[in-house]
Amino acid sequence: MRLLTFRVDGAGRTGLLRPDGSNEVVELEDVDHMLDLIDAGPEGLAHAARTLASARSRTHRLQDVEVLAPLPNPRGNVIAIGRNYQAHAEESARAAGKTVDPPTVFTKAVTTIAGPYDDVVADAAVTSQVDWEVELGIVVGRAGINIRRHHALDHIFGFVALNDVSARDIQFGWGGQFFKGKSLDGFCPIGPWIVTPDEIEDPQSLRLSLRVNGVVKQDGNTRDMIYPVDAVIEWVSKGMTLLAGAIIATGTPDGVGFARTPPEFLKSGDVMEAEVERIGTLRNRIVSAAG
Repeated sequence: MRLLTFRVDGAGRTGLLRPDGSNEVVELEDVDHMLDLIDAGPEGLAHAARTLASARSRTHRLQDVEVLAPLPNPRGNVIAIGRNYQAHAEESARAAGKTVDPPTVFTKAVTTIAGPYDDVVADAAVTSQVDWEVELGIVVGRAGINIRRHHALDHIFGFVALNDVSARDIQFGWGGQFFKGKSLDGFCPIGPWIVTPDEIEDPQSLRLSLRVNGVVKQDGNTRDMIYPVDAVIEWVSKGMTLLAGAIIATGTPDGVGFARTPPEFLKSGDVMEAEVERIGTLRNRIVSAAG
């Protein structure tokens, strides 16, 4: 299933996309928020499936609704994995003139969450080095701590495309400020919907790409992760409870702007397209703080 949050007639709704290619959205009228569906567990998904099959369900054309972040209020900061693709770890090390560091865990503030087609505001008074990072995002469906790797995939509610937009001058300034440089408002577009695991045969065989103004900047595959999805969940949950409704960003392939020669950064008017195979594409335009 492809589960989404959308706005129609001025109100936020939860629904799912018909799988027949009709671009018809079926509304889950008795589900107020995506977190409610996540908290309902398997019965929630069974209810969604029944709603999809019902001839009495309220429907909308996709082009008539505003698609929002599918999980606009995740539980806690976005948990992110840095340097989880070897080629990206190497390009980052070259750009910094240092040896390759191992993968790391950091977070992005919950206020970074943005919709799949929202503008991303880049305030020139705050940063002049806005960069892109396409990633596979995990939505946690079942809470757990010290989750064993062979059970890890059972804790996944679904997957999203995610763009870990970053302010590099802040991230690498003042001795290194990962959290601040990753946490400017709206710097984490996700979506366009949550794709449930039954539609993703192998999360380690998904192509990821990012284009800026139509030009390919990143082109990778999740098979190149240092820590695959199940290992990420095991690692992150060691001694730390993963909450249902949390989001995990699993890392980005090589091709980011700051590691290019010369470095490239986004400017007002640029359009990022972050695509993850079998999930969808985020399209976000950079705008100045003044609009």
